[in-house]
Amino acid sequence: MMWMRALIQRVKRGGVKTAGVHNTIGGGLVVLLGVGGGDTEADADFLAEKTANLRVFSNAEGKFDLSLLDVKGEALVVSQFTLYGDASKGRRPDFTAAAKPAEASRLYEHFAARLKEKGVPVKTGVFAADMEVEIINDGPVTIWLDTKKQ
Repeated sequence: MMWMRALIQRVKRGGVKTAGVHNTIGGGLVVLLGVGGGDTEADADFLAEKTANLRVFSNAEGKFDLSLLDVKGEALVVSQFTLYGDASKGRRPDFTAAAKPAEASRLYEHFAARLKEKGVPVKTGVFAADMEVEIINDGPVTIWLDTKKQ
């Protein structure tokens, strides 16, 4: 069994560029989202809820107490099947644990839509495209989430 994975970075700004598409955000979160074989809409819903409400922004005292919703930040969601790269054998990562493209694309779009429904302004990369991703990390703050413990 696999678990949907998200590598989340708090950013001052972020962007993604590919042929014909250039999306940028200001302060908020860049979410690198990996969909594994067997992941479901419930997994995407769980991660979207967790992402929108994750308290990784500082309050007036400098403590992590505010969420993306609290600070009215944006999210840049980028498909990242390489989060499932298994390099435990040999030197070339094995990506067979990642979901098949059609299912991964559907759940990636579902995750982004759920974030939007929660009131987060969302921009995305282009699924299965080669992209240049710009991440200007704020902190740096990087958090790993998965649906294993939901």
